[in-house]
Amino acid sequence: MPPLPPLLGVRRAATHPSDDTRDDSGAFATAPEDDSGAFDAALDDAELRTARAAPPQGRRQAARSLLVHTGDDWDRRGHRLTVLAQAPRAAAWANDWLAAEPGSADAATLLALALVRRALRGEERPGRAHAACEAAAALAPADPTPWLGLLLLARAFGPTSELLGTFAELRRRHPEHHHAHHLLMAGLAEHAGGGRAEEHEVYDAAEAAAANAPADSPLAVLPVVAYAERYRVLAAAGLAPADPAASRHWSGPRARRLLRASFDWWLEWEHDEHPRRLIDLNHLAFALSCAGRPAEAAALFQRIGDHATAAPWAYAHRDPRAAFRTARARSLGR
Repeated sequence: MPPLPPLLGVRRAATHPSDDTRDDSGAFATAPEDDSGAFDAALDDAELRTARAAPPQGRRQAARSLLVHTGDDWDRRGHRLTVLAQAPRAAAWANDWLAAEPGSADAATLLALALVRRALRGEERPGRAHAACEAAAALAPADPTPWLGLLLLARAFGPTSELLGTFAELRRRHPEHHHAHHLLMAGLAEHAGGGRAEEHEVYDAAEAAAANAPADSPLAVLPVVAYAERYRVLAAAGLAPADPAASRHWSGPRARRLLRASFDWWLEWEHDEHPRRLIDLNHLAFALSCAGRPAEAAALFQRIGDHATAAPWAYAHRDPRAAFRTARARSLGR
């Protein structure tokens, strides 16, 4: 994939990112396990949920076995490790694991991501989390997952140059890293825009990534993610209505073209095995709902089922469950 458009030195918009994009909850998104409103970053990964429950009970083997069998499926490894890192006392049991197996890259990466999670919540010094990510990267030079931790830190605390430099290192290890591209879009969306509404570097970057990825890559949906992230920034700054459906953000010719291309990609290529596909489906259903295309949105809602994700339904500080249910009911004619 060619370099992204030059962005160094671009001024960032004076908006604070939502909690969903600042932390590592499945690339800003989580999914409900039941109708109580609780969200689960594991999405529909049953093996991950089982492994996550074991360490608090003093059983480390389930997580260890899960990561061994995940192998170098980098998107799945990143997803599973970031979710395991969110478990209560994850840093403590990862530290115990690393003490028992000092050379374990799995233990070191889990510890690093757990410390990143704590740093994003204001419970840990970012410098300590950064050092842990570097230590994990040294144990597994080909693994992009420690760099995912560094990217999360750069996204939250660093300048644009750090975000782009860290992304470049991660992409060198896995050019199609799903979570990393979503984090990059969230960061680029916060740069101050100029010119017409549909002229912004986040859209250019997303289109470039989608165009240069393989035909079956879920990065085809990245332009839709970019539009959602830009809406988040505009709404937070008071430059777009709090109701995304009233914003006309998805009504321009570029937005319509990208939505059509993303939906067509889903019809042809969507498959069940990508660990973060529900995040893409929620973004696409959100955009189609906002664009006034209920029939197409209905097909997405049928595939999503109960796996709503907080982002992008929470954007503009809305209740994500209520926003999801309202859009789903409208699309399905209920």
